[in-house]
Amino acid sequence: MKQTFQGPREGPNLSTASENALPQSFAALEALISRRHGGLSSRLKDIAAFALTHPETVALETVAGVAERAGVAPSALVRFAQALGFEGFSDMQRVFRERLVRLQTPYRERIPPGAAPQVLERFVQGGIEALERLGREVPAEALEAAAKRIADARRVGVVARRRSFPVAAYLAYGLLHLGKPTLLLDGAGGFPELEVATLGEGDLLIAVSFKPYAPETLGLAVRAADAGVPLLALTDGPLSPLVPLAEATLFLREAEHAGVRSLSASMCLAVSLIVAAGARLAEGTAPA
Repeated sequence: MKQTFQGPREGPNLSTASENALPQSFAALEALISRRHGGLSSRLKDIAAFALTHPETVALETVAGVAERAGVAPSALVRFAQALGFEGFSDMQRVFRERLVRLQTPYRERIPPGAAPQVLERFVQGGIEALERLGREVPAEALEAAAKRIADARRVGVVARRRSFPVAAYLAYGLLHLGKPTLLLDGAGGFPELEVATLGEGDLLIAVSFKPYAPETLGLAVRAADAGVPLLALTDGPLSPLVPLAEATLFLREAEHAGVRSLSASMCLAVSLIVAAGARLAEGTAPA
């Protein structure tokens, strides 16, 4: 049975945004889709999942091209945009294009002039807020259930790429120190598909990915799921492409400043999983 543990669905830095405000950024659009997801028809939910998983396609293709790729009628895309408050598809598409431009902007150009004097203060404050949110939104029983899955697994595979890779590396480091057979699927030498193929019955794969979701991580998660390997996902929201693949999911949202996201909450969750799994393993080896 799949277990999904989540807190409030609003996106980052949107606590003061009006519920009815037309989203001007991709983060605001994601938050709006999350809030209204439950009230959408099954067809519009499919479009929402496609749009958030393939944002480049939505940004660059015509409405007919997007419809063909998503397997829906162009009119369904228009209805989806209107359900979110836009006049039509092209109005919504502008938000996807804004995201694409932002991602193509180097870090150096994203950071505004004069940010340096406050950068530590901003990241410290943002990290505190992200950690407090993590404590509220991940129940103790959710962490305990995830730790039990780790402790009970014959072997644990861990995969993440890009910004999330340090989280996977630390999980592997900690679990190996506990004596837990662990495989970090880092793809060294170019063999990630062969690495994930070594996982089998009784094993567990932990996948860590946040927007914009590394395709390498998703690809390995799909391979593992197709092979029947249970997946524990650490990700940022119910519309993450990891969610349908996972048997258990822990959600967290990071702090962001000047277009750069930290790893404060992610590393805290990783440490907590390691310690909780260690406690479980200790219980299993304690004398009766």
